[in-house]
Amino acid sequence: MSAEQRFDLVISGKVQGVGYRYSVKHKAESLGISGFVRNQHDGSVFVAAQGEKPAMEHFVRWCYQGPPAAFVRTIEKIPGTIENFRNFSILY
Repeated sequence: MSAEQRFDLVISGKVQGVGYRYSVKHKAESLGISGFVRNQHDGSVFVAAQGEKPAMEHFVRWCYQGPPAAFVRTIEKIPGTIENFRNFSILY
């Protein structure tokens, strides 16, 4: 049995206006990951993601690429505390 993990990701680069949040939601749901994604005022995208370790590893690797129009410069990966997320949401 895999242990559940939680990470907060701050993703910088060309990640707003390119469908990044919608792609993150789709990828997270396909991997059984819960949490949320939102744009930040500084042009970055914030992701709170929680799931089983193999799924989380795959998800974080995918976030470095994102959708075709995105260009990810950096990702700050911050370990977080497990929460009771029910699904994966886009916050506005």
